[in-house]
Amino acid sequence: MAVDSAKLLDVASARRIVDEAKRDGRRVVFANGCFDLLHGGHISYIEGARALGDLLIIGLNSDASVRRLKGEERPVVPEGERAELLAGLAAVDGVIIFGEDDVNGLLEALLPHIHAKGTDYTVETVPERETAVRLGIETAIAGAAKQNDSRAIIGGMASAPPPDQET
Repeated sequence: MAVDSAKLLDVASARRIVDEAKRDGRRVVFANGCFDLLHGGHISYIEGARALGDLLIIGLNSDASVRRLKGEERPVVPEGERAELLAGLAAVDGVIIFGEDDVNGLLEALLPHIHAKGTDYTVETVPERETAVRLGIETAIAGAAKQNDSRAIIGGMASAPPPDQET
């Protein structure tokens, strides 16, 4: 997969990009998630987050973090591939893989204008809400109402008959 490797960031390079964007008067949005089996709901969330500002940085849960959050059978797609898929999206300006179970540390390090979460949350239920409030970061919900998720897709694949047994 041909990916703009400049979009794959560590915290220090993301901070430089964020600082430059702020100096230029651009609004910085940070969104995060596991993004295992990228699907339409993810795209809606990402595009909705991007519409909130001028620069979108995505925090991507590492494989170890996904396993802690979703179970030992996850992720289906390894972190490197998930990062490349996200970096390949026009709406995404940068991707940071992180190993924690939440993004409190990344919010503190990057200080974006907005922390966007998907519609499976409300502003009040975002896990990092307290940190965002303390830092003066706006919390926003982005994307269409949740209609699908990776767990349901995986479950459907697991219950489907093998291709040679389909009717």
